[in-house]
Amino acid sequence: MNSFNDFGLAEPILRALTEERYVTPTPIQSQTVPLLLAGRDVVGIAQTGTGKTAAFALPILNRLAANRVRPQPKTCRVLVLSPTRELSGQILDSFRAYGRHLRIQTALAIGGVSMGAQVRSLLNGVDVLVATPGRLLDLVQSNALRLTGVEMFVLDEADRMLDMGFIRDIRKIVAKLPAQRQTLLFSATMPADIAELARTMLKDPAKVAVTPVASTAERIAQRVIHVDRGNKAATLSQLLRTENVGRALVFTRTKHGADKVVRGLNKDGIAAEAIHGNKSQNQRERVLAAFRDGSVRTLVATDIAARGIDVDGISHVFNFDLPNIPETYVHRIGRTARAGAEGIAISLCSHDERPFLRDIEKLIRMAIPASGQAAQTEAPRNGGQRPPQQHAHGSRRNGQDRGPDNRQDRGQSRGRRRGDRNKPRGGADRPHQEHQSQQRGARPAQPRPVASTQPIGGDFANIAFMQPR
Repeated sequence: MNSFNDFGLAEPILRALTEERYVTPTPIQSQTVPLLLAGRDVVGIAQTGTGKTAAFALPILNRLAANRVRPQPKTCRVLVLSPTRELSGQILDSFRAYGRHLRIQTALAIGGVSMGAQVRSLLNGVDVLVATPGRLLDLVQSNALRLTGVEMFVLDEADRMLDMGFIRDIRKIVAKLPAQRQTLLFSATMPADIAELARTMLKDPAKVAVTPVASTAERIAQRVIHVDRGNKAATLSQLLRTENVGRALVFTRTKHGADKVVRGLNKDGIAAEAIHGNKSQNQRERVLAAFRDGSVRTLVATDIAARGIDVDGISHVFNFDLPNIPETYVHRIGRTARAGAEGIAISLCSHDERPFLRDIEKLIRMAIPASGQAAQTEAPRNGGQRPPQQHAHGSRRNGQDRGPDNRQDRGQSRGRRRGDRNKPRGGADRPHQEHQSQQRGARPAQPRPVASTQPIGGDFANIAFMQPR
């Protein structure tokens, strides 16, 4: 499809797309929209920045326009689940933008804010509800929402749902949905648990997989600086002063680490703000607004809180802590080089993070240019072992967007008590998992295999779509 006019969408939707200056569909849109218009269930493998929100929002809006039925009280016709508050708000904004001429009723259900306003918004029923899993279950259990009227169900960022421990909540939600529905699942990768969930949720799904319009490696200049952990703060401050930074997004592994980095930057005279799960929704919205309008040019975030941040003009991404899951690195650096622009990604790698760096380079199939101490004397590529990593399978019950980002940072003290010098001292958003693995005598997990970009075939397991070297 070379034009949105080729899809046969309703005129009010096409008018909104023209106003949004949408001209040519992206690959995920070209492949997904016709399948959804035909009523198929779809599994979409697509990374951040590929246009997948429009890929499912446009056909959903077209169905609502073609079948104008008043929703029953306390019900919704379309349910979209996403892992974070920010991403949920962004998805709802897209529905409202594309459907501005359709007069559809929409609502947002997320944790971190009062549930009263959300209950009132659902009293008369809505066409589209975008929600996080914990708050959605709270609304259902308080009888403020019934899921019996759902016609279309979208599970977005499914792999991130797994990382955040939402799988149990998702299974509870799916069990309450009507059997006759159209289901869409989108994920950047397809680990085994998500593949199994897809098999139980979807009926004869069509499978669509795309890579970004331009590969990450082509648009982002990546480099790594080997540095002692104690010198990371000073190195970051120096980089922020010497690099030609427009907006910078700095990633840390923990909430405590994010606050500590902000204090250090402010002490060095660099204005910075933090965003993480301990911040209230109002605080998060205030910080994001300041980051968007440029009054704050450096934002420090954890992975969970940063999910859904879609801000133009991020020139630099800094990995203050390297992630222990290689796919997370791809998500992080994808926050720059948006809309065809170029970007820079700089990672600070301490000695204990070198196994993480090796796993990242294996996943992206390239060696990241290195500088700093030990850049020439790093251990052999096949040396060392990657610390065990498991997915969290927790549940969330009080409506807050919990998960790894909202747990206590216990990894440091535990690692020191065991004398485990190879464990990153910054802890992890899921600090208890490595401790449990060692208690059970679990063998270290091996890096995930990387599949080719096409085709998917019948087995989704362990697919990570990356640009080949």
